[in-house]
Amino acid sequence: MDTKFLKTFVTVVDCGSMAAAARQLNLTPAGVAQQIRTLERQIEAPLIRRAGRTVTVTEAGVRILERTRNVIQNVAELRTMAIDDSVGGELKLGACNTALTGILPDILANVVADFPQIGVTIQPGLSIDLHRSVENGQLDAAFVLQAPFTLSKTCCWHLLREEPLIVLAPESMKNCDPHELLTTQPFIRYDRNLWGGNLADQYLNQVGISPNERCELAALNAIAVMVDRGLGVSLVPDWAKPWPEGLNLTRIALPITFEPRRIGVVWSRSSIRSRLLEAFIQEIKKANYGRI
Repeated sequence: MDTKFLKTFVTVVDCGSMAAAARQLNLTPAGVAQQIRTLERQIEAPLIRRAGRTVTVTEAGVRILERTRNVIQNVAELRTMAIDDSVGGELKLGACNTALTGILPDILANVVADFPQIGVTIQPGLSIDLHRSVENGQLDAAFVLQAPFTLSKTCCWHLLREEPLIVLAPESMKNCDPHELLTTQPFIRYDRNLWGGNLADQYLNQVGISPNERCELAALNAIAVMVDRGLGVSLVPDWAKPWPEGLNLTRIALPITFEPRRIGVVWSRSSIRSRLLEAFIQEIKKANYGRI
């Protein structure tokens, strides 16, 4: 399958007509149409449907469009990597919400300072989804929570930060016993569907505390604001700054040692940008990014 035909398909979709695509590709409209027909025969499905002077994408075309864009980009990067010894190109990264506002900005600032020719695209998301995206090659690497399952052999992991569970309470309660607070005060629960929230739930079960639950939230910053407003206390990982400003909160350590939440970077061994990715990972490993 000729990648030029794939590029023609994407250009037609983006331009909205055969004529506009022809002008951009420096081809005749008949040449563009011929390439589309050839591609459709190879794929064995219609991709483009004409509607007067414009075109629409068929269901089959929609299904392969994003993957086709990736193929075109990957082929272009392969050519660049083959003839260029410098460390450059574009990395596709993912980041969970905690990493996106916490450790990632400092990491990128250092990496870009040393390798200004590196481009980066960042996809936010849940750690479990980002793990899958790295495994299937959609992302080169991701800043995520450590998975509660065994990683694929195609992936590597490097720890960046450990975050022990703490009781988050108003400043006026800083001298109180953490278990007493969890037992007697209204409880703002960190979402149990998230790995960090599930960790907090495991701790409560282990010590036999059934809190008086007021609400359940998936956003740590929102939990912090609610605790500051006197709506209750919470059990959360001691996440990296920045936190919302102007809050009068206390972070109380737990009396029982428990597994911390771990944040790190997972990457694919099989990425076609392996040389660029290796330089990126080595740069990360040089420093201690807020590990506690």
